[in-house]
Amino acid sequence: MIIPALDLIEGQVVRLFQGDYGQVTEYNVNPTEQFALYHQAGAHWLHLVDLTGAKDTQARQLSLISQLLASTPANVQIGGGVRCEQDVSDLLHAGAQRVVIGSTAVKQPEIVKGWIEKYGAEHIVLALDINIDDNGNRIVAVSGWQEDSGVTIETLLEDFLKVGLKHVLCTDISRDGTLAGSNVELYVDLCRQYPQVQFQSSGGIGSLDDIAALKGSGVAGVIVGRALLDGKFTAEQAFNCWNS
Repeated sequence: MIIPALDLIEGQVVRLFQGDYGQVTEYNVNPTEQFALYHQAGAHWLHLVDLTGAKDTQARQLSLISQLLASTPANVQIGGGVRCEQDVSDLLHAGAQRVVIGSTAVKQPEIVKGWIEKYGAEHIVLALDINIDDNGNRIVAVSGWQEDSGVTIETLLEDFLKVGLKHVLCTDISRDGTLAGSNVELYVDLCRQYPQVQFQSSGGIGSLDDIAALKGSGVAGVIVGRALLDGKFTAEQAFNCWNS
């Protein structure tokens, strides 16, 4: 499944290069219209990141998010600075089908496990961004990739499987925003180790060949953001490639 993605700062569609707020590309597109185009092309799921809320949870774009979700028939998963249960509740109430949780899952796993039990594994996605060190260890990064948690993705997955973890969005940080292709081997390995988890690949998609390369990997979803906005290929082409 192809999952088109939009990142928003103050209602403006943007892309960050490798998570850096200092390297922002702005796109002159209306997010509502863009989501409509993606849905018409065949998107059953869309991915939205509230970068304003990620930086300052008090500034979360909730009213805009509510309007955006009300305007699309597609399912939407939303992330960006989800740090407390109120954030989860607010986003689900705004119409999100799934809430994407990153750093908090690493820093406060017991709390997030409680959310999975309360709201259901279907409604929670763990977003795990990893740096792969020289020894091949997959270390999860937190706080917008500024910090190394010291925890491997395998350790975290084993812990969350105890409460029925179902959805994981995994990004190889070295590939994000580069359009240089995904780390296919990483996804093949994770999907083989944890067949009960539906993994979403994120980062690096720059061509239809990059999408095709993931088809046999086992991933349930492929997040595509910048390549669509940059016109590397159309949403229709992406869906045709995945489904062919």
